[in-house]
Amino acid sequence: MGKNWKFVTVLADKQVKEEEDVTLRCQTNTGDVTVTWEKKDQKLCCVEGKHRTGKEGSAIFLEIKKVELGDEGKYTALAHNDSLWGRAGQGWLGQNMHGLRQDPIISALKSFKISSGDVKELRFLLHGPVGAGKSSIINTIKTIFEGHQYINCLTGSALTGESLTTKFEKFNVGDVPFTFYDVMGLEKGGSKGVHPDDIISALKGHVPNNYEFKACAPIDKDNRHYILDPTLNDKIHCLVSVIPADTISRMDDEVIQKMRNIRVAASELRIPQVVFLTTVDQSCPMTKKDMTKLYQSRKIKQKVDECRNKLGVAPNCIFPVKNYHEETKPNEQLNCLMLEAFTQIVHSADDFVKRNSSQQETVE
Repeated sequence: MGKNWKFVTVLADKQVKEEEDVTLRCQTNTGDVTVTWEKKDQKLCCVEGKHRTGKEGSAIFLEIKKVELGDEGKYTALAHNDSLWGRAGQGWLGQNMHGLRQDPIISALKSFKISSGDVKELRFLLHGPVGAGKSSIINTIKTIFEGHQYINCLTGSALTGESLTTKFEKFNVGDVPFTFYDVMGLEKGGSKGVHPDDIISALKGHVPNNYEFKACAPIDKDNRHYILDPTLNDKIHCLVSVIPADTISRMDDEVIQKMRNIRVAASELRIPQVVFLTTVDQSCPMTKKDMTKLYQSRKIKQKVDECRNKLGVAPNCIFPVKNYHEETKPNEQLNCLMLEAFTQIVHSADDFVKRNSSQQETVE
């Protein structure tokens, strides 16, 4: 077939009442295409139970369940022929790092306004196995926004298997309204690491800042620190699962299952979820040498596919990233890779806030 594929129909405008289901559909002249979806020119991160995407022959579709006010927007289907993988600077997700500059992305994020005036900051919770790079992600993002190497967020080691994070710890990012929460790493068994129930309670807004986790005793209503009636400001607005690309094949099945259970709980709460796939430079020599070739790397694509299979996450919600580790000077390629992922979770979290703010107003 070569390059000769095209859309033969376009997405039609849809007017839908709240609580109804809607399906956006268009047609190509072949079934041999890979499709990603955008909302308001940002990659759409599908929420389990909310979104469903797929292909039926040469037709592609996006189904949205129980439409809410926050679902309104312009949706775009991006398709590319699998036989053209890796050509013209675009890779397996249609991504292209060439020409990206950090300053416009940083400026856009610094001027970002949260949709609801009742929410002071967008809250992101990072979770994953010990040594995955949760704390390093926070250090990297703070480094980008604060203009100097930030190393105050202590990082654990996958080699020692020990998590240095023991509390539900809050980290602000520069002067922008974005906040990260770090937790202990997930571990095999029930006597070490963060308990999945604590993460689920944090998602719901029941866990206060600086609460010290107890692996064998997750927080509950009888705990004096438990927030009984959390507001939207107390809740987590986006869940970020952190997975190390170089060791994903060796991750313990029990830890994977814990992460899947947490994802199910987040889906029931309609909280958007993404995966940050770390240590990509350790997984691919080509990427380590030239970060702009990340989306042309078959090895990284294999890691994304493996992550998708293990956690059940759509590929367009998996973001390969690299943290500052050996670098002592700013690296714009590294920054752009992280900023692209960060921009996506900001918009996903804001969609969640907008949707839940409108629901509160309806109830009131």
